[in-house]
Amino acid sequence: MRRVSMTTRDELITALSGRYCEAGRIDRGRILDEFVAVTGYHRKHAMRVLRSERTGSRNALRPGRRVYGEAVREALILLWEASDRVCGKRLKALLPVLIAAMERHGRLVLDPLVRTAITAMSAATIDRALAPCREASGRRRRWPSAGVPSVRREIPVRTFADWRDPPPGFVEADLVVHSGPSTRGSYVQTLVVTDVASGWTECGALLVREQHLLTEVLDKLRATMPFALAGIDTDNDSVFINETLKAYCEVNRIEFTRCRPYRKNDQAYVEQKNGAVVRRLVGYRRLAGLAAARELARLYASARLFVNFFQPSFKLLEKRRDGAMVRKRYHPPATPCQRLLADERTTEEVRTTLEALQKQLDPVALLHEIRYRQRRLVMLGDKARIEEGEPEPLEKFMAALKTAWTEGTPRPTEKHAAPKVHWWRSRKDPFESTWLELRRWAEAEPALTARQLLQRLQAQYPGSYPDGQLRTLQRRLKIWRGQIAHELILGTSAEANSAGQHIAP
Repeated sequence: MRRVSMTTRDELITALSGRYCEAGRIDRGRILDEFVAVTGYHRKHAMRVLRSERTGSRNALRPGRRVYGEAVREALILLWEASDRVCGKRLKALLPVLIAAMERHGRLVLDPLVRTAITAMSAATIDRALAPCREASGRRRRWPSAGVPSVRREIPVRTFADWRDPPPGFVEADLVVHSGPSTRGSYVQTLVVTDVASGWTECGALLVREQHLLTEVLDKLRATMPFALAGIDTDNDSVFINETLKAYCEVNRIEFTRCRPYRKNDQAYVEQKNGAVVRRLVGYRRLAGLAAARELARLYASARLFVNFFQPSFKLLEKRRDGAMVRKRYHPPATPCQRLLADERTTEEVRTTLEALQKQLDPVALLHEIRYRQRRLVMLGDKARIEEGEPEPLEKFMAALKTAWTEGTPRPTEKHAAPKVHWWRSRKDPFESTWLELRRWAEAEPALTARQLLQRLQAQYPGSYPDGQLRTLQRRLKIWRGQIAHELILGTSAEANSAGQHIAP
């Protein structure tokens, strides 16, 4: 279908807008159908245009608008190139000095009218005039960034230095993605919540990245925390900075703050737990689907008790700068449970609950459950068949703890180190006794190939050099010729050259 011109569209708007506004609902629908079919507008846009009763030609010149001719544009391009292609604002300030300098040295001769027009151009007009040149030269056009959402402006900013020893209940929250090497498609994510005062950490699995689901998971984490949630600090991710979470915090009387954009240290407490807890437990495999989310939630159910009751951590006490050196002092290592019990602001009810729970927990049984869930997560991440059944007996796991160190890392989720490259020679060199002779042949006739040299060697020593050793000879010749070229170009010593002859191919 051939598109109508913009002038024709303006004429149609002028002719139909009055009829459209006065017509009934059925007639408006018919007018709108025909107008959309002719102009190609989106239906919603067509409705707005017909209701606006826009008149006048879009091609008419704006009153008082400055028009610059081709001569002005050509002179501007020359000055822009002479300035090393600076931006319009910098070029506007440079033009008087640059024009005077170029005319003084006979590089430029400008008509007075052209000079007046160029010096009167604004920085924005200069950028618009030079935009085609920039695009043609291969530089991508920079579009203005979107404005800051209003909800983001309403949420106050909290930096790392603003915490000032808060009571238990003020937490930092972050998301950890389990996308593997690619972020395409849907994958499971982990919501990590860390208490600033004690280091108490709770993790929840999110099947999809969605703000309503995030509030539901946050509700479940609040139910398992030993203290009431008083404040939450997040990054500037859109899954946190939205009306849904803001309204949730207002209803539950939770103080909602955010860190500064691109300042990871503002969320140092939760960022440390992302690696020390989540990545240590789950690893970096891609986890997707309901089964992975369910298995991840079961893993966190056991891991939260093991981490918060049996995993001591350090907490920064103070940091001082002495010139270029930063000196840090830490509190003695303690578990989050121990910090909560030692904090004077912890209520007696919370102390009683924590002490009773700690007496019931078996660290070996928790670690046994964690290892079992980790193995199942690895199978899901590697798309292997998961065998249904009970884990190995706890007694067998306990007995294996004495010798587990001999089998390397015990965590199934950790990646094994890449094998080392075997660069040394592991077998005898087949050309060790004849290499000097081969070198003499190659030096006498540099055009000889490795196959020709091998054929000559086979003729001189029948049955000693099979065809399968051709590749070995090719590698030896490649190394030797590279050393000869290096000696010719850089003047490598003869001793280094002779020592390099014994490098394994």
